[in-house]
Amino acid sequence: MFPASYKHLRLMALDPYDIALSKLERNSQKDRDDVRFLSRIIPFDLQLLQQRYDEELRWQLGRPDREDLTLRLWMEMLSE
Repeated sequence: MFPASYKHLRLMALDPYDIALSKLERNSQKDRDDVRFLSRIIPFDLQLLQQRYDEELRWQLGRPDREDLTLRLWMEMLSE
């Protein structure tokens, strides 16, 4: 409609791995259900999920050992 009005606007979106990893720390039942649903629509490469966690998120966590366990359990859940 008014392209000149929006010349500095950039739209960005999270990819499925970002969405899943954003839910990891809270780990509520709703988060697990959301990730399970997402994985049915867009199947996850579990090795890539682990790699993204290790490289992008783990170093930022207060208790990475707890989230390591959560991710392992999620990966088991997603591989069923």
